[in-house]
Amino acid sequence: MKRLFILLLIACSTIATIHAQLRAKGQQTTPIHVKTLFNDIIMTWGNPSDEVYSINKNPNTNLIESSVRITYFVANNSEWTDGNDKSLNLKNISEAFKKDEPTSYQLLHLSPGTNESFSLKAVDGNGKNKSYLVRGLNKEEMWLLCTKNAENPQLRDAYAIKWTLSNDKRKILGAIYQITSLRPDIYEKDLESSKKTFKIVGRVDENIKDSLYNIYIAESGEELANIGDEDYVACVPVINKRFEWQTELDKPMAGRLRCIFPDGSLCSAWINLDFVPGETYNITVHNGYYDEDQDYERRVRRYSGKSLLNERQKRGNDDVVILDDVVIDTIPGYNEEGFTPAHVKDKFIPTPEQLELLKIQVGAKLMTINTGMETIKATYMSLKPYIGTRNFSVMNKTIAQIAKQNEMLDANFQDLVKTVKKSPNIPQKEKVEVISGGYKEILKFYTEQNQAFISIAKELGFLPKGMQKTQTVINKLSEKYMKEIDNTMTDMK
Repeated sequence: MKRLFILLLIACSTIATIHAQLRAKGQQTTPIHVKTLFNDIIMTWGNPSDEVYSINKNPNTNLIESSVRITYFVANNSEWTDGNDKSLNLKNISEAFKKDEPTSYQLLHLSPGTNESFSLKAVDGNGKNKSYLVRGLNKEEMWLLCTKNAENPQLRDAYAIKWTLSNDKRKILGAIYQITSLRPDIYEKDLESSKKTFKIVGRVDENIKDSLYNIYIAESGEELANIGDEDYVACVPVINKRFEWQTELDKPMAGRLRCIFPDGSLCSAWINLDFVPGETYNITVHNGYYDEDQDYERRVRRYSGKSLLNERQKRGNDDVVILDDVVIDTIPGYNEEGFTPAHVKDKFIPTPEQLELLKIQVGAKLMTINTGMETIKATYMSLKPYIGTRNFSVMNKTIAQIAKQNEMLDANFQDLVKTVKKSPNIPQKEKVEVISGGYKEILKFYTEQNQAFISIAKELGFLPKGMQKTQTVINKLSEKYMKEIDNTMTDMK
């Protein structure tokens, strides 16, 4: 048991890596020369009235998921090539792209006469996409450079320029493309895997206390009927009354969902389903029954006659009671509140399996905490451009989000503390080590947020009222956690 809680202490300490990222300075990935070149061309010859401009942001974090800016320009050929201060000839352009090549993972140059066309696709996190034809004529010259986005490595920043001579050779006609979107290697891989992916999206009734679901898979209904309790392929946590799980399958399989209750007992009810590649099964679990995905069943499985499960396999053994397609054993101890395990006495003695369950539960809560801290960090990052432009309207909305995100982080951390405190037969000293260690890491995170406000105040010359309110929230949380550390140390004595 001591070894288990040493592991839990190590897990809590991993939170430190999140706040450390606020200070981390990654390798320079911005193509400075190309961006300067583009800015010069746009300022000198750009046509803002014809510009294409769109931004798609995540409504929760306010971070950009995709953006498109296409600027058309017309220059006199003499200005383009005569070598004066406005000159931006082929040599200038090629040098800018070549100098920024170390920041990129793709560099492409297409010369006039080449018959190759080229398009850029903008794909956001929801899978929405649109293609933009960059080069469609063989007389056009084009340069392209792609880098990972500095704030979100899942995004790609694409910078492209194309141009050609007008028919009278007096004008240079061109366009500049600056497109941020999901990296192609990510969405193409997702597209490829989606054809094999089977997914379960589940909800749990507010009135029941399911905490985890074991997932079982078998080649056939007969094999599934004989599968052992411990032969599950995944253990999926229920978070905020929801759970999701997915896997890649080459062919239809027989599957089962079986609940684990908060006390660690394996429910004697289960749900048998057909797992089909490329499909998603939506399910809501109630007490003694569930809402099945009728459209799924009609479209691909049970009602279509393609099911791997016959009626007996759906219903289970003869010594069970059937409520819809949920199999409930007729064992003593079942009531409207659920199942009461026979081994639960006045004093609960955790088994090795239940200790493993505790690790899973704590791990799931830590993931939620880490995600919350990442979200807060990302929201701070999104403030940067608006501080420079003094866009107080956007800044106040964003900073209000940070206050709510910190309050949610506090609630999630308190939930973790509650889980550890209520764990049976754990030495008090080890509980204190885990909890106080977590408190200290959260305090560091709050301290760094306060430092961020100090930096903002220095840059603006003052701290806007909206930010003052959010800073007050963070200060109160800091004071609360300092008291919690003192209380925890007192409990230890």
